Amino acid sequence: MSNVSDAARPLLEMKRQHDFFIAFDSDGCVFDTMEIKQKECFCPNTIKHWRLQPVSKYAREAVEFVNLYSKWRGINRWPALVMVFDLLRERPEVQRRGVEIPEARCLRDFIRAHEERGIPLSNDGLRAYMAEQPDPELERAMAWSQAVNATIKEIVYGIPPFPYVRESLEYLADKADMIVVSQTPTEALEREWQEHGIDRYVRVIAGQEMGTKSQHLALATRGQYAPDRVLMVGDAPGDLKAARDNNALFFPINPGREEESWQRFYEEGMHKFLAGEYAGDYEARLIAEFEKLLPEVPPWKK
Repeated sequence: MSNVSDAARPLLEMKRQHDFFIAFDSDGCVFDTMEIKQKECFCPNTIKHWRLQPVSKYAREAVEFVNLYSKWRGINRWPALVMVFDLLRERPEVQRRGVEIPEARCLRDFIRAHEERGIPLSNDGLRAYMAEQPDPELERAMAWSQAVNATIKEIVYGIPPFPYVRESLEYLADKADMIVVSQTPTEALEREWQEHGIDRYVRVIAGQEMGTKSQHLALATRGQYAPDRVLMVGDAPGDLKAARDNNALFFPINPGREEESWQRFYEEGMHKFLAGEYAGDYEARLIAEFEKLLPEVPPWKK
């Protein structure tokens, strides 16, 4: 496969061992880490590095809406950051403060380079792009991203998987090939999965360095499994999109109702999947329930 980075080779080289394949998102899905990462790591560093102190209240609202409480929940940090800037720039309360919100032209070009040339939306990808297009804005973006990672490493630990996660992985271990797909840096994912001893259940832990979630699924499955035997488990619309991009099934872990969702997966969902009874009305009902939870319009616009 062309355009495959060296980092993504473990996905490309993965060989089928079972007839079923399940991919799990990590933050907010397997671990209750979304809130602490966004509120205690991303948000303070965004305010600090992008000089948003005069509008910190509104910056916090924008960060939390984009990354936690909207249909964009779980997207890669770079498009999320640009979206936060856009929401702030159009907000009257921010305009009245006279604060200059970054237009992020260079960051938008970096994201476009990802879309057009496949440059990973990761620190390594940004570093490679900066070698071609050096700019102070990108240097600030790198400093922000590195600070976020350092803060996460410092304070995000000791958070166990949601109830029924471990039980589900144990039950599925000899029935399905399983991987992690995430837009979190791989180093952080490996640390969290190893800390709780559940890394042994998955074949590959794929972070942002290995591409998008859609690419993760495409590389790992690539014609090895029947479509109704590939399942994506996630808590964000981006996870649903990754499943649909690959004609795979989707099981939602509903934000705010994660424990209930995992209990339903353990007691019902995974059994329907293994029995070939998941696709159709059952999946459609779960997705309809999921999509009602994540709005497109922020509350301050209503």
